[in-house]
Amino acid sequence: MATLGVSEAEREAIERFQRDVIEPSMTSLVMLDFWADWCAPCKQLAPVLDKIAADYADKGVKLAKVDVEADKLIAAQFRVQSIPTVYAIFQGQPVADLTSYRTEAQLKRVIDQLLGQLPIKGEAQDLAAEVEPLIAMGEQVLGEGDAARAENIFAQIREMDPDNPAVTGGLARAMVAGDKAEEARALLDSLTEDQAKHPAIARARAALEVAAAPAADVSTEEARLAANPDDHEARFAIAQARMAAGDRDAAADALLEIIARDRDWNDGAARTRFLQMLEAAGFEDPWGRAQRRRLSALLFT
Repeated sequence: MATLGVSEAEREAIERFQRDVIEPSMTSLVMLDFWADWCAPCKQLAPVLDKIAADYADKGVKLAKVDVEADKLIAAQFRVQSIPTVYAIFQGQPVADLTSYRTEAQLKRVIDQLLGQLPIKGEAQDLAAEVEPLIAMGEQVLGEGDAARAENIFAQIREMDPDNPAVTGGLARAMVAGDKAEEARALLDSLTEDQAKHPAIARARAALEVAAAPAADVSTEEARLAANPDDHEARFAIAQARMAAGDRDAAADALLEIIARDRDWNDGAARTRFLQMLEAAGFEDPWGRAQRRRLSALLFT
């Protein structure tokens, strides 16, 4: 920004802009709000911006304000023609015009998009980088069948990052694998509505539901099925028992057979249970991917 031929007040404004906007924007995302005291829409927007800045402070988002009456040179440099005008600044450059977004939900949506695209450095990002390999370790241990150790790992990570749904979901699944279904249910029930919507929590819920399948002697159902291959109730009970025994291949085979014979049986109960098994396994699980292909082939060929 040129400083030749400017007054002392303008020079101070430029230095203040450099200190409050340009320098922080090297590592943070700065919401730059052009406003004036006489501007009613500016006053309506101000508390929304303040709240977003507070909510996203640990993610590297900051708020800076420019009074267009006091700092006319700065406003002119940005060609501000009406207020409020709000820009997102990163590394000294505008990366988004936020002016048309006036509600908290709208602004958060675009801020989330920017944070996903830009190398912003905040406490939340630093914490995420720290816990990511630990989550991977917990998942590996859980996948190897050591539920108790996995639960211990996820519990320790949760002390570091208590609001991370991936951690909470992993802890709940480790509890389920360790026959602590009621503890897992209590943990999941303690989450907020927004946290409960996260895919990691949905996966843990699915694992809990799959684990709740009753373990039972199904010799009677097997005899019924041998006599009548279309006895879907008997086949479904067998699938439930196979799930309870940890034989997901046999459970999947039984559920897919029901779907193949009558996909709408019992309001689609077999498909619902099959999808719960897939969700519990996780999208990246090779077994789950193979079973999804089997289901797709059944439904769409």
